[in-house]
Amino acid sequence: MATVTRSIDTLTRDALAVLQPGFTGTTAPDWLLHRLDEGLTTVALFGRNVHDPEQLAALSGRLRDVREDLLIAIDEEGGDVTRLEVRGGSSFPGNLALGAVDDTELTRAVARELGRRLADCGINVNWAPSADVNSNPANPVIGVRSFGAAPDLVARHTAAYVEGLQSAGVAACTKHFPGHGDTATDSHHDLPRITADLTTLQERELVPFRAAVAAGTRAVMSAHILLPALDAERPATLSPAALHGLLRAPVTEGGLGFDGLIVTDGIEMRAIAATYGIERGSVLALAAGADAICVGGGLADEGTVLRLRDALVRAVREGELPEERLADAAARVRALAHWTTGAGAGEGIAPAPGIGLAAARRALRLTSAAPCTPLTGPAYVASFTPLANIAVGEETPWGVAAELSRLLPGTETAAYAAEDAATGPRALVDTLLTAAGERPVVAVVRDLHRHPWMADALHALLTARPHTAVVEMGVPQAPPQGTPHLATHGAARVCAQAAAEALTGRRPN
Repeated sequence: MATVTRSIDTLTRDALAVLQPGFTGTTAPDWLLHRLDEGLTTVALFGRNVHDPEQLAALSGRLRDVREDLLIAIDEEGGDVTRLEVRGGSSFPGNLALGAVDDTELTRAVARELGRRLADCGINVNWAPSADVNSNPANPVIGVRSFGAAPDLVARHTAAYVEGLQSAGVAACTKHFPGHGDTATDSHHDLPRITADLTTLQERELVPFRAAVAAGTRAVMSAHILLPALDAERPATLSPAALHGLLRAPVTEGGLGFDGLIVTDGIEMRAIAATYGIERGSVLALAAGADAICVGGGLADEGTVLRLRDALVRAVREGELPEERLADAAARVRALAHWTTGAGAGEGIAPAPGIGLAAARRALRLTSAAPCTPLTGPAYVASFTPLANIAVGEETPWGVAAELSRLLPGTETAAYAAEDAATGPRALVDTLLTAAGERPVVAVVRDLHRHPWMADALHALLTARPHTAVVEMGVPQAPPQGTPHLATHGAARVCAQAAAEALTGRRPN
């Protein structure tokens, strides 16, 4: 058994310092304020904590009344994954749209404006960007969150995003190391296994992370994925070979030489929780080289914080986790907090309120096999709706109906899901066309290539109504169909606005 040479109080403060917990509500609960006073150094925000920018700034101010050197983190990728605008849709397109434009200055400018808005709300850590190379088209959780499928493209935009975000005083947390792109499994639900060999890993997955490290990313988030080429037993979040031996190792030894903060993905995700449990998973993550435990997306209560705190303290006392490792992790958390206090927090950055829409317009791709005319009257929008992945969430609206209705009052919409196709695509389409009547139909799809029921329904619709417009708001992997076919490269509100403008030939006054 190891000899504990530091006071239990110090160990407790260090254990709290490495946690990144969430909470419920739009005001800070008393238990959270109390733990801040005891050593908690990071608070995580989610969509449930956000009402509007003024409320968010007041919440951040209240938290900093208790602890001035506080890290306030959020998962604000823009695009499909938004917390700032969770109920209305993002003012920024996501990574795939930026990768489609392939203008690194635009990516840098978008990230800078996003960082400025975060800083205005008192947020100083963003769990973004996603540096995953979306090499597997069947990927159910990354998709449009990736800049693309080419490592070099993803690398240059990852670096630009990091630079833009951090120029606003907000620390970037590049994710999901060592790369979540080559999987057909969502780690929210199960443990993905990636069978790529080390050469492929070096030439594909790791290229964007090297670029992020070179760009000065202050943090990196680990992925709950099993890569047997690195570690046959433990997922990357719990693997010394992945974190200490690859991410931290010097470049001269084949590593990335990263010296910033290593943050885990949500420890309550089933890839960890269902296999190891959150207490043991947290201990193993710290022992493997992680410095901060993200928790709170699903478990957001004081009891969870106390369970993890006590598990870490107990692991030190029983010799399972070296106290020096816990102290080092806590020191790295505090070092990042110190960086944010002197990082400028968006000072001197001119607002660029239209940058997101401008980027979405540039990302739009229109294809038509036959001549088409702009919509001039009310339309019927049929949204073929897949299950939302947990990272995106069900609260955030998507589709083009709301934006199209602003330009064409009287436009109506309905959503169609897999269960609506249970009796066959013809029955679904008959229902759809009865509801549409004589109005032109706009079919909205999302990752058509991943959903056979959706592809069958769209085929039946186009057979019956060939001049249907099709808007793909996911990864445009399937061949273009429709008159016209629009690829928005994401489902953000501004992507929908760009599509509505293209369908009507109008822009709002």
